[in-house]
Amino acid sequence: MEKIKFVTDSASDITLDEEKRYGIRVMNYKITVGDKGYVSRIDISNREFYDLLSRTPELPKTSQIFTFEFVELFEELYEDGYTHVILTLINREATATLGNAEEALKEFYADHPEAEQLIKIKIIDSRNYTAAYGYPVIEGAKMADRGVAADDIIAYIENWLKKVVIYFVPYTLKYAKKSGRIPGALAIAGEALGIKPVMKIYDHEITNAEMVRGEKKIIPKVVERTVNEIIKGTPYILVYSDNYEDMQTIKREMTMRMGYPPAKIVDVGPIISAHAGPRVIGTVFQSKLTD
Repeated sequence: MEKIKFVTDSASDITLDEEKRYGIRVMNYKITVGDKGYVSRIDISNREFYDLLSRTPELPKTSQIFTFEFVELFEELYEDGYTHVILTLINREATATLGNAEEALKEFYADHPEAEQLIKIKIIDSRNYTAAYGYPVIEGAKMADRGVAADDIIAYIENWLKKVVIYFVPYTLKYAKKSGRIPGALAIAGEALGIKPVMKIYDHEITNAEMVRGEKKIIPKVVERTVNEIIKGTPYILVYSDNYEDMQTIKREMTMRMGYPPAKIVDVGPIISAHAGPRVIGTVFQSKLTD
C-alpha cells in the first residue's frame, strides 16, 4: 500500500491550518527586513508583514531553501516509511530552491542506495507562484485520502501546472521595479500617470500583458482576461493582499460572469509580497490558450 507525503514551500501560500488538515509538509522560507530576520508563516503574519513593508524603505530579502534541509527531509520521510514523496516547489527561475532539492535527492540516494527501491521522490517544478501550485498540492492530498495512486496524482499536478496562468496587478509599482519585474522607466511613468500593468505569469515567465489607466479599470480587465481564457467549467482561484474590499469586488464579478464561485481565495504571504508589493489582486486558472 502506498504511503504518500506531499511537500511544498511557503511561497505556495498554503496556510498553517491547511498544512495540518491535509498532512502537507510546508518548508518555510526566511525573509529579512532591514536587520531583522523572520521565518515566513511562523514569525510574522501577513498583516504584520504588510504593515512592516509599508514602513520599510528597502526591499525585503528572501532566502532559498538549502540542500542540507532537503537531505534531512528525505532521510526523515524515509525513516517514517513513506513510499512516495511528491515535492512541488516554486518556479525554478525564481530561486535556487528547486535545484537544491534535486542536488539533495542525488546525495540522499548516494548515501542510501537501498532507498531507491523503497521510496520514490518526485520533484515538480511548479513553473509559477503562490496558489498556482499551492492549490493542486492541496487537491493532490485530497486525492490521496480517497485512495488515488501516486502516479495519477503526479499526472494531475503536472497537467494543472502546464496550463495554469496568473493574471495580477500590483497597485504599487516600486516593489516590482526594485525586484526587476518591471523596467524602472515604466514604473516611474506608471506611478506618475496612474497606469498599472496587468502582469501575466505562465511557464516560468512574468510578462506585462497590457496596461490600464486608473485603479477602477484593474478588476474589470483582470476579470475580462480570465473569463476569455479559462477552460470552461474549471476551477479558478483569487489571490489578493492587503485589499479585502477589492477581493470582495472581484469575487462578485467573477462569480457572476462564471456562474460559480472561486474554488479558493488566497491571501498572498510575505515571500510573494516582498517582490510584488503589499497590495495585489489577481486570478489563477487553467487557460485554454495553453493547449
